[in-house]
Amino acid sequence: MALLDCKALSKAFGGVVAVKSLSFTVEEGEILGLIGPNGSGKTTVLNLISGVLRPDAGEIIFKGKNIVGLRPHKICQLGVARTYQNVRPFLSHTVLQNVMVGALFGRGVRQEDATARSTIEFVGLSGKENRLVESLNLKERKMVEIARALASKPSLLLLDEPMAGLNPSEVNIFLDLIKRIHSLGVTLIIVEHVMRAIMSIANRILVLHLGEKLAEGEPQEISANRKVINIYLGEEYASARG
Repeated sequence: MALLDCKALSKAFGGVVAVKSLSFTVEEGEILGLIGPNGSGKTTVLNLISGVLRPDAGEIIFKGKNIVGLRPHKICQLGVARTYQNVRPFLSHTVLQNVMVGALFGRGVRQEDATARSTIEFVGLSGKENRLVESLNLKERKMVEIARALASKPSLLLLDEPMAGLNPSEVNIFLDLIKRIHSLGVTLIIVEHVMRAIMSIANRILVLHLGEKLAEGEPQEISANRKVINIYLGEEYASARG
């Protein structure tokens, strides 16, 4: 049984269809890359899974349970955590206070302080526990958000463009962090536009276009898929990939 099974999901905003009859599964221990043009429905899919939005139709089965209609905090308690495309830490609070929110919110961890501190160290922010988040750069703020999600002890982590706005060396740091998160046994769905990054780390890629599944397969298959090249990747990317 798949860890996550999304069946015929649909979501519209007024007359605009963001997701249309989308079905896919995620196996335990997998890294699924979710890519596609802007407006293709990627973030909407994460919002549906995490309970921020309710689908107009379809089912979301997580660990054998239909989670459609559950509030986000209930879904988090079941083991689903997420980050946002536009980072949303509490800027006027410290790094430790931000991450403790995840430790408390997710599963009512008794030793939330210890959990938060160990998670801060894990993501690479040791020594910055008492820094106000507003004083951090973009890379560090993204790390805080990932740490806050990890502190809830998720089995499924949803990352929405974690490497957007980062320079190449910072992208490499985040690739290493994602690999270390995966080594903990966490399953991941990653929305990303940095193609060299997502193609190098994902086990499987799901491509969306206009809210529908355009293609699905291993990174090598997707990078050679003519429909994906024409609609999203472009000839320059295809040539660079050989």
